[in-house]
Amino acid sequence: MTKRKPMFQQTVIDDHYKFLDNLREQGKLGLSGGFTDKTGGAYIIEAENLEEAKSIAFSDPIHITNSSEVTVYEWNAK
Repeated sequence: MTKRKPMFQQTVIDDHYKFLDNLREQGKLGLSGGFTDKTGGAYIIEAENLEEAKSIAFSDPIHITNSSEVTVYEWNAK
């Protein structure tokens, strides 16, 4: 899950979308999308374990630029 910070950099959005497209091409991205109130968004990472998911999520340009707080939750979906 991503939550925009007050210092959100609008210029990072294109890089964030490229990051998501790359994950999709690798088969590592499930659903993704922004919240309707424009405060952030969420995406589902297909990973072997929580550590891999964190490693992937924390390489997102919106995290690297400190534009958004990125939080990773492990989800036992059925």
